[in-house]
Order: sequence, then C-alpha cells, then structure tokens
Amino acid sequence: MKKLNRIILCALLCSPVISCKRDFLDEKAQSFLSTSNAFKTAEDFNASINNLYALVRTEFYSSSDWQPMHYLYRTDLAVEVSVGSNPNLASDFGPSGGLPNNHWNQIYKIVAEANTVISRIPASSLSTADRASFEAKARFFRALGYRTLAYLFGGVPLELHEVVTEKINYTRATKAEVLDQCITDLKFAADKLPGIAAVKDGEISNLVAQHLLSEVYLAAGQYQNAVTAASVVISDPSMALMKNRFGSHSTVTPGDVYWDLFQTKNQNRKSAGNTEALWVIQFETDVLGGGAVSTAPAGSYQLERVHVPLYRDMKVNGIGLFLWPIGDYTGGRGVGFMQPSKHYENDIWQSDYANDIRNANNNFVREVVATNPLSPYYGQKISTNNPPPGAGITFPSRVFYPYQSKATTVFDHPSGLYVNPGSTDPVKKYELKSSAGGTYTDQYFFRLAETYLLRAEGYLGLGNTGAAATDINMVRARSNASPVQAGAVNIDYILDERLREFGVEEKRMLTLMRLGLLYDRVTRFNSFYAGNMEKRFNLWAIPQGEIERNRGAVLTQNDGYK
Repeated sequence: MKKLNRIILCALLCSPVISCKRDFLDEKAQSFLSTSNAFKTAEDFNASINNLYALVRTEFYSSSDWQPMHYLYRTDLAVEVSVGSNPNLASDFGPSGGLPNNHWNQIYKIVAEANTVISRIPASSLSTADRASFEAKARFFRALGYRTLAYLFGGVPLELHEVVTEKINYTRATKAEVLDQCITDLKFAADKLPGIAAVKDGEISNLVAQHLLSEVYLAAGQYQNAVTAASVVISDPSMALMKNRFGSHSTVTPGDVYWDLFQTKNQNRKSAGNTEALWVIQFETDVLGGGAVSTAPAGSYQLERVHVPLYRDMKVNGIGLFLWPIGDYTGGRGVGFMQPSKHYENDIWQSDYANDIRNANNNFVREVVATNPLSPYYGQKISTNNPPPGAGITFPSRVFYPYQSKATTVFDHPSGLYVNPGSTDPVKKYELKSSAGGTYTDQYFFRLAETYLLRAEGYLGLGNTGAAATDINMVRARSNASPVQAGAVNIDYILDERLREFGVEEKRMLTLMRLGLLYDRVTRFNSFYAGNMEKRFNLWAIPQGEIERNRGAVLTQNDGYK
C-alpha cells in the first residue's frame, strides 16, 4: 500500500499540471534587503545619516520631559524642584543611577550608527565624491558622540568599526585618546563637509565641524588650535551675529533682537535669514516625518512643560491669580519642575540688571499680569521679586519664579492647541488644551555667539585676556550690556556670560564637565545641591550593567564609585 501511494504521488507530481522539475518549490525573490546589500546607494546611506540626526534630536531634546533635562539639572543653572529639598545625588550619579544609565547606551547608538556608515562605504557603489561626503558626516556624528561620552565619563571604550557579533572584552581608552580621535574625525569632517551656505537648514556643515573642533581642542588643552578653529567660523562671510530685529515677529512689542532669535520660524538660515545659526535641530511641527505634533507633547522638546512655572497653583486665600493654561507670558502649560538657581536668577545680572536686554521681562519673565477676574489682584502686575505676601512663595517653588521665555512661544502656540481660537476675549483666545507643554520652535545646537565665547576661552587659556574680553564684548554689545575689562576676565566670568547668553538653551552639564568644574560651580553657586555634591561627580559612574556584561575583560569603574 505504501508503495502504491508513492507511485500515485510521483504520478501527480509528474503530470502536465504539476512540473517534475527540481526547482518546482524554489522561491525566486525579485528583491530583498539584507546586511550584505543594505548600504550600496546614496539613498541607502542617506537613510542612515537621517537616523543619526534623529538619534541626536532624541538624546538631547525629545526622548521625554526628563532625560534631556539631565543636561540642565544638578548644575549651577537650575534646580529640580520636584525631587524635594534633599536630592539623592549619590544615587543619581552612581553606577545604577539615572544619569549614566539613561545616556550611555543612547550616545553609543550614535557612535554605532556612524561606525556602520563608515565601515560600509568601501563595498558600496558610491561615487568618489559621495564616499567622502558620507564619511565626513558619519565622522562628525561619531566625534559628537565620543566627545559627549568623554566629558561625562572620561575615558571610554573606543570602538571605530561596525560591531556585527557580540563583543564582551572592551577596555577603556584614556580620555586623551578619546579626545584625540574626536579631533581626527572633526578635522576630516571640517575638510570634507560643504560650506554652510550650501547645506539645507538643519544639516551639518564645515563650520559646524570647526565649532565643535574648537570646543574639543579646549577640552584637550590645545588653546591655540581652539582659537584657530573658532576663527574659521567667526571670519566666514556667511556668519554674523544678529544685531537688528528680524523674522516673523519683528514688529511685536515688547521685543528685541535677542527675543527674535527664539520666535517661531526664526531659527534657520535659509528660511529666516538668521546668520547667527550654525546648527539648528529641526522639529517641523505637524510635518509628516517631523519631530513634533501639536496634538501631544511627545516628540517635541518639552522645555515649556518643565521650565515654565505652574501658575495654576499661584493662589492667595485659596483663589488663583491666573487663568491656566494660557499661551501668554504665563508661558503656556508649565508644571514648574526646573527653577533657576539664585545665582542664575539674580547674581549674574547685577552689573547690568536694567539695560541687558537678555534680562528684559520679555526674555527673562519676572512680572506677569494676574488674569483671573475672581482674584483681588486681577489686572495687576505680579512680580517674582515681590510676590503677594499671602501666596506663601519660598525657594524652591514650582508655582512662581522667573523663567526664560525662549522655553515657550508667547501668543504663538500652534493653532491646533488653542481651545477657543475664534474668541474675542484677549485672554481666553489663548487658552490651551491639555496636550500643550512642548516648545514649538526649532532648537539651536550651536550658534555663533557660542563660537565667540569658545574663542574667548581659548584666548584666556593662552593668557591673552584682552583678546578674550574683545570676543566677550561682541556678544555683550548685541545685548546692550556694558563691556567687560580684560582684568575681569576669568573662567568664572566666561561661564557666567554663557549663563546670560544661553541659560536653558545650553547643555550646561556638558560645559561644566568638560572643564572639570561641576563640583566647584555647584558648591559655590547652587545651594539646592551644594550639600550633596561630591568631587567624584565631576565624572559620572560607568553603568554597572555595562561592567557586568563585559565578561571578557575588566571595564574599570571611575574613582569613588563601587
């Protein structure tokens, strides 16, 4: 019977309907994607470069309302009000803490993606010009990743090739070796990337590479090289500080050129004529493939939510002073997690409190008008310098403190966020939906004002305080601040000037850790953290999970951590 069945099956397979050829069941794919053919054309490589841009945006801006703020909290800039009066910094900075464990892998993803691009170029079908272009872009991003790792952790494993199998025997290169590799990559990128006038808004250029190269030279103690790299940027005819009103809100009052820098659609070179912008992270709200949507805060940079006070809870005798959330100078839908330190709020402004436009109320909001008709304070200006006695405002406070208006879009949120866009009521027409909280502008990663301050830092390292003062005064003059004299220039002055110019725009943690001054500046200028700050925090701990996974070699821990 079995033999008969085999004969019948063979007959069926050999019938005219069913071919008996050997390739009867062979699949012939018309096309397929695999690791062997994924990186062949310029389109393939562009997809990976676009992913690198997205990884940078996610790490530094849009991953959540918490992780990007690690670059601001626990510094001399601000306090994290929501953690209470006794922040556990030993846990935060430690081997199992939120700081190292939320950023190590994300930054190494940037490095890994860049390594993949570089490693796949030799076997690709790219033209000679495209090979150089894609390698330059990838090497820039690799340098950006390793520079960030070196500032935060010191020496780290230095992998320069695509990793395609498990590797568990990493050892740490020295910090100097990591910085040297960054310099090598950035010199290549600066030489091969196109000029800034030739790239699209949001793309890296040769000047972006030179700016970052200047910063890394400072970290490496190569001050003359830092000055030289910064000078390439500053002297480029395409670059200039914005000194006059410009852009989409140039006729709005109160307003000034510094305010204009942070208004909607004003950040980019080609679309807004902003010659100060070097590299701008694109969010493209409600654009397909963009980073932000007006229907939810996710995907946006949630600086409004985090930095703007929770005006809703500002009350006297149980009655709120403000309608909330309103897209006026109460800043939208803030929840008051990040309050300026006393040093940033007050100390650094004393010499030019009334004339430095960066401290004007439209830029650093200290006075707001009470908007709740039920409050006896309705229509009055309420000042953070002298809050109503019945409000019970102490430091720190989530509900009332000065904030930088660049964190929000005053009177200019996306139209889809307004509850009553057609209202004639001057307040209620700016009432926002519960989905507000994002900062709906593109974000400067680098701008020319910082290049001047980097060069000033280089001149200071060379002992040329006169030249350093000249560069600092270029930035101060734009803001109507009095000039600094050469004898007053030191690293503290430059760091304070960075606070005045950038504030919450700066990734302050990186600046202080690049200089090894986190402990010093926090203990002197931020009483909220000072009692719990330790010298070992000048470097973050290596994540404990990375040490344990690295079974084939010893991945050493930073000093002071177990």
